[in-house]
Amino acid sequence: MNENKREFKYNYGGKEIIIETGRLAKQADGAVFITCEGTQILSTVVSAKEVGEEQDFFPLLVDYKEKFYAAGKFLGGVNKREGRPSNAEILLMRMVDRPFRPLFPSGYYYETIIQATVHSFDPSADPEVFAGVASAAALAISDVPFNGPAGFCKVGRINGEFVLNPSLNDWDKSDLELVVAGSKDAILMVEGEADELPEEVMVEAIMWAHEHIKGLCEFIESVAKAVGKPKRAYTSVTPNNAVMEMLRKNHEATARACLAISDKLKRQLSVQEFEAQVTKELESPTERAKYGFAEGDKLGKKIHAAVDEFISEIMREDILNRGKRIAGRALTEVRPIETEVSVLKRPHGSSLFTRGETQVLAAVTLGGKEGDQLADSIAGVSYDHFYLHYTFAPYSVGEARGYRGVGRREIGHGNLAERALRKLLPKDDSYQYTTRITCEVTESNGSSSMGSVCSGSMALMDAGVPLRAAVAGVAMGLIKEGEKFVILTDILGDEDHLGDMDFKVAGTTKGISAIQMDIKIAGVSKEIFQQALKQAYEGRLHILGEMAKSIARPRSEYKEGVPRIMTTKIEPDRIGALIGPSGKNIKALQEEFKVTVEVTDDGKVKVLGSDTNKLKEAIATIDMQINGPKMNGDYEGVVVSIKEYGAFVDLAPNVSGLLHVSEICSDRVKSVEEFLDVGDKLTVRVVEIDRYGKIKLSAKAVKALTKKSK
Repeated sequence: MNENKREFKYNYGGKEIIIETGRLAKQADGAVFITCEGTQILSTVVSAKEVGEEQDFFPLLVDYKEKFYAAGKFLGGVNKREGRPSNAEILLMRMVDRPFRPLFPSGYYYETIIQATVHSFDPSADPEVFAGVASAAALAISDVPFNGPAGFCKVGRINGEFVLNPSLNDWDKSDLELVVAGSKDAILMVEGEADELPEEVMVEAIMWAHEHIKGLCEFIESVAKAVGKPKRAYTSVTPNNAVMEMLRKNHEATARACLAISDKLKRQLSVQEFEAQVTKELESPTERAKYGFAEGDKLGKKIHAAVDEFISEIMREDILNRGKRIAGRALTEVRPIETEVSVLKRPHGSSLFTRGETQVLAAVTLGGKEGDQLADSIAGVSYDHFYLHYTFAPYSVGEARGYRGVGRREIGHGNLAERALRKLLPKDDSYQYTTRITCEVTESNGSSSMGSVCSGSMALMDAGVPLRAAVAGVAMGLIKEGEKFVILTDILGDEDHLGDMDFKVAGTTKGISAIQMDIKIAGVSKEIFQQALKQAYEGRLHILGEMAKSIARPRSEYKEGVPRIMTTKIEPDRIGALIGPSGKNIKALQEEFKVTVEVTDDGKVKVLGSDTNKLKEAIATIDMQINGPKMNGDYEGVVVSIKEYGAFVDLAPNVSGLLHVSEICSDRVKSVEEFLDVGDKLTVRVVEIDRYGKIKLSAKAVKALTKKSK
């Protein structure tokens, strides 16, 4: 028996969670094994004991891994070992990272790794929630400095009622999917999607979630009191105080001159020149000693940190006390917007959205299931028919480096834009296309993800996708000192970097479709949320008005090159007949009519092609093959063989009937060959279908045949 093992139980929204310590991963700085229903997750935290001499940022890394054995499954594909994280795992890593980061002490730059692994999976207990809870508990009981605890939850809304941490099977019934993280005192992170819900409902949901998080934080505190380690001492890495005082005394005008420059690259160059000027002033041995620098110290990063902090002070003071933003923009002012559609010739839909120095080129591709995105996870195999790919190339911010593939940030930004747009697709089966949106950020200075929402919305409408309404997004910022705060509309990159919050809201004129909030302080209040959402709504309406100047609603027709779709339905037990042995029949249909035929397990048949007449013929043929001809129906057929007693006529591939000699014409027929040859086309009527399915045809019931001329 393990004497160190301890268990702590808590009822969280009607589900019992068990936090276990002291049995697993005892060499980690903190380790928690959490159990809820059949879901079990081990979360560990380890933080380095030393910090690099030139370290100028906090290297926090969150890893999350779903082991397929957790669900009793094998990994699909050739490689049966879990490897590179999936998009869903990366999104969870970001979700845990973002609320934890502001709770580490300022100046704590020691490399810290949080790792959460799903060892057992039950759909009734969402591992995304409990990975966050376990990681928060592991930090709380560790000796790593952390101003927690923090708590996580998910909120759904089913039949108008909020639901805490719904099971995976319940999300289809919900018009809201919200992840909320917080401390006992404030909200730390929000992310989710909604079915055009009003701002007041979103605030209510967030505050409802926070009430549950408060109780969870108290529970984690009690665990830390029982088994937690004393927090370790550390050396804080902060800007040089003497240099900061010198900057405040001598360079306030220089800093304000930098912040007055509107152009991003020119402003950055001005700041670099400012840093070079300060470095030059401190180069002499006398000045180095005066400001506490050793003879061999490299000043570059240290001066950069001081100037960055000083410019932040000036910017924040100007906003809070003077109502003045970078380049003099008003607090609620949205930068100038330019919009275009159909900017690319061959894609099925395209647009270009420019807001200030942020620009996104979007393209839409429509097609069939060959474009579906496969996702293989412990929850099962799924196929996504709508998805958005976001690309942020280095040239968009003037950086001279190569593109090395999709990073975590791109996956996160793309997911947010995808959520915002997906909710506006038709709710029924009237829209049959698999849809891919690509958003290429060609220029960036603030909220390219919200620019992607705007550009993606216009490109979808340009493609003729029947969105219920146009969607726009805007990023809000926050400057807060004590109880005083200011909300900024449409933040720049520098306002994001130097401010306290990045709050993105996307939606329609009716309500919110996606939301995401990251902060750099220890939380925000309900009052801040309400004002930020109010300003975001006003900004969103302005942006939607600018977008409408280029396109206000989906085009009524798809463009040339978009495959047309027609559908029909067959009984599931007839799918095999449609496909045929080794796919022979469905391949023949596709070749004859130059179409693509897709069939789902429930019997829905989708036919894609460029020629509407061919699509109709293919649908009619499928209906004939599966359901057979209708009594007294007239059909065009082809003679495939001739006998003494009549001719066999194909009404469709694999559907034949007998045209008896007595049904060729009213006179007595001595020889069928006098009237017909193999390959002849003729119109016949179905006059009988016996109990065995044999079909009898008549030509004379439509029009009597005449003898062929010799």
